[in-house]
Amino acid sequence: MLSPKDIALSVAPMIEWTDRHCRSFHRVMSRRTRLYTEMVTTGAVIHGPRDRLLGFDDAEHPVAVQLGGSDPAELVKAARICADFGYDEINLNVGCPSDRVQNGRFGACLMLEPALVGECVAAMKGAVSLPVTVKCRIGVDEQDTEEALNRLTESVVAAGCDALTVHARKAWLQGLSPKENRDIPPLDYDRVYRLKQKNPDLPTAINGGIRTMAEVKEHLKHVDGVMLGRIAYQEPEILLAVDRELFGEGPPVADPFEAVEAYEPYVAAQLAEGRRLHDMTRHMLGLFTGRPGARAYRRHLATEATKPGAGLETLRDAVAKVSRLSAEAA
Repeated sequence: MLSPKDIALSVAPMIEWTDRHCRSFHRVMSRRTRLYTEMVTTGAVIHGPRDRLLGFDDAEHPVAVQLGGSDPAELVKAARICADFGYDEINLNVGCPSDRVQNGRFGACLMLEPALVGECVAAMKGAVSLPVTVKCRIGVDEQDTEEALNRLTESVVAAGCDALTVHARKAWLQGLSPKENRDIPPLDYDRVYRLKQKNPDLPTAINGGIRTMAEVKEHLKHVDGVMLGRIAYQEPEILLAVDRELFGEGPPVADPFEAVEAYEPYVAAQLAEGRRLHDMTRHMLGLFTGRPGARAYRRHLATEATKPGAGLETLRDAVAKVSRLSAEAA
């Protein structure tokens, strides 16, 4: 089972966002933050281009893979493949509300089948030595959130689940888009707190709408961990505070400017392998949010990094548009 320190702060799996380039960028700002892949389906893991889907840099550890699926046998195959790749954790998606995952009978609709989720967890636990965890919602549609979340938790705990992360909103499977499901259903943090009180030995993390380190610390009075979502992507500078404020350790770099410098060797290596600068810099657009010159920085990367032949000088030219004085004054 994972310890509370293992899950104290993590960045949520986000489709089209938390790819290997994003994770490598986040890692230069925090040694302690737990990172997650985008959700990858069991079919893609088993039959698709594994190196492209699952490959990651050793510097990303600790890093977890999130699987989408509901067939225990398929999940076993996928979990074994992911274990062989060297991941630190297998996480099962029981929270995504998109039509695609509903049609595949996985994601948030599995809140309606807690016994099956338990079977999936037990099957993977029997197949790999890695921690197996679950990320879920507090319920879906008209479910009573007390009963729904309790039933799911009881099922996965009995199956040996090593940790549970709860997005503190319902998901509406009909009538709301995935984007709307991230904002419209009201947050109910107290429901997650009650779950932790009821299951004191289950490492439990909370997710949804958390945007500041002050909020992170407040949640950690009630649960073991906090999973940041969009704020970690849109304003990644928040990660610079994690190691210091939660673990009492100095951050790997002093400020966002040093973060870019620390990321440059990775960018150079990826460029040498034929990848576009934009593949990496699209994850960096929010880095200097709120600083003088941030808009010019974003504009330069958005227009220049997509061009053929764009390289490190393009990135450096963008950073040069941001005032360093403001960073020192802050």
